[in-house]
Amino acid sequence: MREKLGFLVCIWFLLYGSCMGRFVVEKNSLKVTSPDSLKDVYECAIGNFGEPQYGGTLVGTVIYHEVDQKGCKSFSDADVSFKAKPGGLPIFLLADRGDCFFALKAWNAQNAGAAAILVANDRFEPLIVMNTPEEEGARADYQQNITIPSALISKALGDNIKKALSSGEMVNINLDWRESLTQLDERVKYEFWTNSNDECGPKCESQIEFVKNFKGVARILEQKKYTQFKPHYRTWYCPEAFIVSKQCKSQCINHGRYCAPDPDQDFYKGYEGKDVVVQNLRQACVYKVADESKKPWLWWDYVTDFAIRCPMKERKYNKECADQVIQSLGIDLKEIDKCIGDPDADVDNPVLKDEQEAQVWMEDILFPENFSLLLCVTC
Repeated sequence: MREKLGFLVCIWFLLYGSCMGRFVVEKNSLKVTSPDSLKDVYECAIGNFGEPQYGGTLVGTVIYHEVDQKGCKSFSDADVSFKAKPGGLPIFLLADRGDCFFALKAWNAQNAGAAAILVANDRFEPLIVMNTPEEEGARADYQQNITIPSALISKALGDNIKKALSSGEMVNINLDWRESLTQLDERVKYEFWTNSNDECGPKCESQIEFVKNFKGVARILEQKKYTQFKPHYRTWYCPEAFIVSKQCKSQCINHGRYCAPDPDQDFYKGYEGKDVVVQNLRQACVYKVADESKKPWLWWDYVTDFAIRCPMKERKYNKECADQVIQSLGIDLKEIDKCIGDPDADVDNPVLKDEQEAQVWMEDILFPENFSLLLCVTC
């Protein structure tokens, strides 16, 4: 099994490199002219749909629709219009990334009268190309009819714009295509779906072996900037009617928002599902903190060391052991704890909430009944 996994990963990388070549991220500049707190020039990535105004500029004011924040629904259904009034600046719709294709967001914005759409990234990563979805038939017709320009902006800029708008400030932006440029990004990007549970039989054993064997390669690829990876963890939520049940209390954290199955399927002994959720969250936070410090490869070290030093069968699958591994790798433990938050609080956890959103589109394809290791290579 171990050899097969390694072989498949190599094949995925080779096929991806030969078929996709390199990533071309075409960029233009975005200048915020007001408010003063945001005045600056920022980079944004041009979508491969719509009509960028090459050689020109476009000035507009930003609107963020609080109800349909991701722009995935037709605004006409809610009788919403972004068409500028006579004498007013064109309207740029700000929409969050996620839940639907970039092109559909642009189409909905255009139909509502917006002059351009700005899509705020939902993760801290280099800008990517907003690709046209590969659809067939009538569903794809709208792609050819998109005429407004689109731009992907960073999560940080998107958050700051939303903060300014919520404070009642007007955000004016100048989109500038006069010096549009292309940036070559030759990194292979892949997502790694995994789990911290080590008591699920042969599947878990294969997963742990794979991580141990692939760690060295993964570190080199990341350090030399050949790849950009992100680990993912699957959770589900407990129906509201059952939140107080023994099952939900033992398998979920944050009042039923994030759940995992009991490792030994016994609610009265051993580790519980909520223990797995917390450890999965801890691993996701290790990646987040390590990535923000420009050392994402430390995630591989942590996961490998945790599996060796903190196994369930030795009753060491706990925070104390995990903290020792984190400290031994020089990762900021306070930042990890801050990221994890309070598992007993009746609030959303931003990291796990993002994980649940990321798994929505993968659900039917990659998660049949059980899973141990899934590696998905994407643009």
